[in-house]
Amino acid sequence: MKRLSGITPAEYARRRRQLMEAAGDDAILVLPAAPERVRSHDTFYPYRQDSDFWYLSGFQEPEAVLVLIPGRRHGESILFCRERDPDREAWDGPRAGQDGAVSRYGMDDAYPIEDLDEILPGLLEGRSRVYYHFGRDADFDLKLIGWVNRVRSQVRHGAQPPHEFLELGHLLHEQRLYKSDDEIALMQTAADISVRAHRAAMRVARPGIHEYELQAELEREFRASDAWPAYNSIVGAGANGCVLHYRDNNGGSREGDLVLIDAGAEFRGYASDITRTFPVNGRFSTEQRLLHELVLSAQAAALEQARPGIAYEEGHLAAVEVLTEGLLRLGLLKGDLEENIIERHYQRFYRHKTGHWLGLDVHDVGDYRVAGESRLLEPGMVFTIEPGLYISPDDRDVEPRWRGIGIRIEDDVLITAAGHHVLTGALERSAEEIEAFMARR
Repeated sequence: MKRLSGITPAEYARRRRQLMEAAGDDAILVLPAAPERVRSHDTFYPYRQDSDFWYLSGFQEPEAVLVLIPGRRHGESILFCRERDPDREAWDGPRAGQDGAVSRYGMDDAYPIEDLDEILPGLLEGRSRVYYHFGRDADFDLKLIGWVNRVRSQVRHGAQPPHEFLELGHLLHEQRLYKSDDEIALMQTAADISVRAHRAAMRVARPGIHEYELQAELEREFRASDAWPAYNSIVGAGANGCVLHYRDNNGGSREGDLVLIDAGAEFRGYASDITRTFPVNGRFSTEQRLLHELVLSAQAAALEQARPGIAYEEGHLAAVEVLTEGLLRLGLLKGDLEENIIERHYQRFYRHKTGHWLGLDVHDVGDYRVAGESRLLEPGMVFTIEPGLYISPDDRDVEPRWRGIGIRIEDDVLITAAGHHVLTGALERSAEEIEAFMARR
């Protein structure tokens, strides 16, 4: 049976078991839940669980700590969480409590969070290695050091304190890099919601519309599908599309402007990430079309490298070569192709990499390089491919007709045994497809 998270209890248990096997029998792993974040005075941002905590438990409440103790005879998975409290639940909603942590979340045992200070030192005793994310939560760092020191103070009485602290991400983030079938299904749902959202924005676009109106169309579709924005939506009209992480979304639009929208839904914790660039009036100008076709060709070149056994970096290198060659052809760069690539002159118009891992985080965890080399792609990895071109409105070294054009095309790609699958492939991508869709409004 799948939970509301879309993941079965058996899969959460498998994840914990896999992590504990990698850590070894003399280790202990400690993961605190994400704290609630104050928005202003006594109001809070919508709660979002820490991704690592979520990945291992599916537990979505704050004020909780997950402790994994490989090989412990009296239970390996222990959750400290809030007790049931009818008065607070009447205000804030139901809590799982200790019984729910065991029955609904598959924990071996559970204790009130208030008992953490009393119980955790005893769990640390006899374990030689502690896996933990130091630096994420300074307050919890100090608490953990205090608990370890409490064990150390009992050495003369035979206590055996941990003597090694290791970064939890070294093990856990490698595990998270490979998506299961259930995770892929959730990511496909997030992608499908995002496709509908981008189409909704294209459908209402017209000269004079404000960026925040387009954002409202996008995010209404997210919420209507029980999803949330996976990150702050970028909606940049005209020259605002040249700002890579544009966030104001309060500008207007004019006849002839392009609109760059970088927005994705998060569904059951899993992110999607799409960028499309379209003309607000439904028709690309000559210069806009030329640059759009160039970016699309760069994305196609990167997609050709998306298959098992190919180094992750090859997609970026393929995109850079296509973009640089096109910029030379259009006269935006001068000189020799190889020299422009070696000297990175293309970075004047293309400043970022061609993608990133995708999963529970929009910029998901996982190393891009292993032993100093770009890692090889394997089935189950999911990442974005997102080349772009950004011609500054203030660049006096290019002809005025090019200035202020910003274009990015981004899709979510799953590596499969046979090659790849574009999770967001249903969304119109080429200039012809975008124009045809917008003409049907």
